Amino acid sequence: MKNKKLTTASGRPYFENEDSMTVGPRGPVLLQDFYLHEKLAHFNRERIPERVVHAKGAGAYGTFRVTKDISKYTRAKLFSKTGNSCRVFVRFSTVGGEKGSADTERDPRGFAVKFYTEDGNWDLVGNNTPVFFIKDAKKFPDFVHTQKRDPRTNLKSPAMMWDFWSLNPESLHQVMVLFSDRGTPDGYRYMNGYGSHTFSMINKRNQRVWVKFHFKTQQGIKTLTGPQADELKGKDPDYAQRDLVDAIDRKEFPKWTLKIQVMTEAQAKEFKWNPFDITKVWPHKDFPLIEAGVMELNEIPANYHADVEQAAFAPSHTIDGIGLSPDKLLQGRILAYPDAHRYRLGANYEQLPVNKPAVPVYNHQRDGMMSLDGNGGSGQNYFPNSFDSIAPDPSYKETPLKLDSDIAATWDRNEKDDDHYSQPGELFRKVMTEEQRTNTINNFVCSMKGISGPKKKEIINRQLNHFFKADKELAIRVAKGIGIKFEAGKGKK
Repeated sequence: MKNKKLTTASGRPYFENEDSMTVGPRGPVLLQDFYLHEKLAHFNRERIPERVVHAKGAGAYGTFRVTKDISKYTRAKLFSKTGNSCRVFVRFSTVGGEKGSADTERDPRGFAVKFYTEDGNWDLVGNNTPVFFIKDAKKFPDFVHTQKRDPRTNLKSPAMMWDFWSLNPESLHQVMVLFSDRGTPDGYRYMNGYGSHTFSMINKRNQRVWVKFHFKTQQGIKTLTGPQADELKGKDPDYAQRDLVDAIDRKEFPKWTLKIQVMTEAQAKEFKWNPFDITKVWPHKDFPLIEAGVMELNEIPANYHADVEQAAFAPSHTIDGIGLSPDKLLQGRILAYPDAHRYRLGANYEQLPVNKPAVPVYNHQRDGMMSLDGNGGSGQNYFPNSFDSIAPDPSYKETPLKLDSDIAATWDRNEKDDDHYSQPGELFRKVMTEEQRTNTINNFVCSMKGISGPKKKEIINRQLNHFFKADKELAIRVAKGIGIKFEAGKGKK
């Protein structure tokens, strides 16, 4: 449209956009200058609450296309046949830093995908790592606090981080990944994404399997060394955001192949570890990757705040044929994520364009701030009623899940659940090259040298004991780098 007229938010054409209404040329300013009030009041409210975690991020729209038939595992309409496709929105992020933090911080990267399917939105909300630091949501606030700022100094604190990790040996696997070069990916295009948790799939015969989701980058894995990442923090703190935007603007559209691992319910009962433990992986030799589709990102949103900042993902947003699991951390996230969105964006956050499903929504939810869809018009706001035709569809009835126990308690874990060392040890010895091992050790040393305070020696020795249980060489080389003599068994929890 040409010749757009400047207006107030209520649509009134307005002329005096740069000069306040005053008594005489020197003032004072009059209270009746309503547009001055509107501009300043809106300016004061331009920032919505920052995400507690994943505050710094980048996002893009794209498409997902099914390339292989996995319909024997799931009745989800999206996967009903090869060639099906849907639009997606993806948000990448760092986890612990504030909105103005650097993109190259040593930190897990959020990898959240919203599939706009014909059965509603499916959110696969994961990270660029297949495991996580903790396995129970009760620990989540404590863990995140250690990644933020010291309440007295308001500074990041290596002592807080390593104190928590050393007191929670279940974190060792993720810590090992984080302090490898995978902890500093070269932008968002050159990293994998993982659902991380165990999820479920249910087919047309109501048969359930457990699944893990993997997005494998078609660009190849590229990482930064610790020194390279540190240098970029100062040179270009928005490095990953810039790289994603520039690549898509050049029409170099990044792609990922979606693959799944499948475990039957019978295999889950016999698996060496708890298959719902997010601190463990499923070995690929036992549960090979199965291709499902390809995702391409090809559109940067026209407005960052409208889409990237207001995007709201939740693991509870599943679709028929794809479900949850008894994973304790996942069970906590299905409560916490929608609660965070209602706090940040309001009860009607799913009416925002970026979060709005691609299909009509019919329910009896009404009112709340910023209702954008007509608020149900003259329709009823209760169920059942005698006036509308909104009714549950029995074909979408949940498939029952057989539970292992009928006793509710805070359970002691079995011995296998407390094996926090086998997989980190194998990662260090068998997966990493010698160069990668050396870089990981250097990263550990650099971080642990920052531990200070009266508990410094205790924290370091406790963590070294965890390293020792995973791999003797790892503990000895880290201790040597820090410049201390390590004796296994001292400083244990």
